[in-house]
Amino acid sequence: MSDIFLIGATGGIGHRLVPMLIARGHSVTGLHRKPEQADTLREAGVLPALGDIMELGVDELEQMLKGSDVAVFSAGAAGSGWDRTTAIDGDGPLKLIEAARRTGLKRIYLVSAFPEAGRTRETSEGFEHYMQEKKRADAALAASGLDYVIIRPGTLQHADGDGKVSAGRALPYGNVARGNVAAFIAALIDAPDIRQEIFELTDGETSVSDAVAALKRG
Repeated sequence: MSDIFLIGATGGIGHRLVPMLIARGHSVTGLHRKPEQADTLREAGVLPALGDIMELGVDELEQMLKGSDVAVFSAGAAGSGWDRTTAIDGDGPLKLIEAARRTGLKRIYLVSAFPEAGRTRETSEGFEHYMQEKKRADAALAASGLDYVIIRPGTLQHADGDGKVSAGRALPYGNVARGNVAAFIAALIDAPDIRQEIFELTDGETSVSDAVAALKRG
């Protein structure tokens, strides 16, 4: 079992991922911004770590990561502004990469964005900036020398999902329930031989377990 550090533990994906990881026997430390969130995390079986990824330095994050062997980055600015997008979606994963190098963390799972997001509509400068920051983080992680899996979900839906997905290295664009993204990440963590990969993910017709099994090379 793994000791997992979860950035975005109280978010739409993270709060669904927590009970899945606990049920699989993992230990979870969850980063949270608001002091009042600590009790909720403890009740869910998570060790709370108070901090804002926008404000944390690499040294502080390094201290928090000690003892963890896996990190999940599922935080996002969610359209809350240009500067927040830069700080969370772009700079946040880069801080995690450097802190992971210092602590010997084994693997990072990064929630990114489907490359075709928004291509069928007129987009704003803010949205294009969001996509650029997601790609900046992806590229940095892929070049980091660390073990990683990057997950690129389609349009996120506020739903637990039915546990059925389409997953692959290149897919047609579509929607995906946040709960299905969480289930996919949980299954990937329990398949550590899947590494150095980038996967696209939408809702589909295949169980998460079968979808993850099919992604194993060889």
